[in-house]
Amino acid sequence: RLLTASQVLNEALGSPDQFLPSRLLERAYGIAVVPDVTKIAFFFGGRRGNGVLVARDPNGHFSDPVFVNLTGGSFGFQWGVQSTDVILVFTTKRSIDRISSGQLTLGADASVAAGPVGRSASAGTDPTLSAEVYSYSRSRGLFAGVALDGSALTIDNNADARSYDKGVVSASDIITGTVRTNSDIAERFRASV
Repeated sequence: RLLTASQVLNEALGSPDQFLPSRLLERAYGIAVVPDVTKIAFFFGGRRGNGVLVARDPNGHFSDPVFVNLTGGSFGFQWGVQSTDVILVFTTKRSIDRISSGQLTLGADASVAAGPVGRSASAGTDPTLSAEVYSYSRSRGLFAGVALDGSALTIDNNADARSYDKGVVSASDIITGTVRTNSDIAERFRASV
């Protein structure tokens, strides 16, 4: 999961016209990368993916990765199967505090907006960049802002316990640095961020 998330992030940031505006990244409290979110729909739809999240500590450094799941549903005239890579940029400490407590519902617990695209882009959906979370997706090689209202971002406690080789580990302990990892793969992901 960490390797795939690193690859998605490196491809996004390495594109000729970086899709994430610099001013948005500079003020990010956290970044989540959820590769291969699968959306299946036949009138009712659902999406599910597994990814990782890092958050800034008080010194401005990003934490070790916290494993997360993204799930959501929809209703309407729709059908098909699609796989996308999703990147979420958290712009408030409050949104990070909510996810570290276990679950964050996008659009309900934290305002979410389709992210502005391009190096010097202003957010067409949110000109003041005031949403708590900006969402991006990549499908078939193209990155774009995506609406994820109603999707839930939850902590994957089992993956955290396996990764940090502990019976029980909390997301807040990982984010604050109380629990650390020496994994080269985790460090590679942090370096990508």
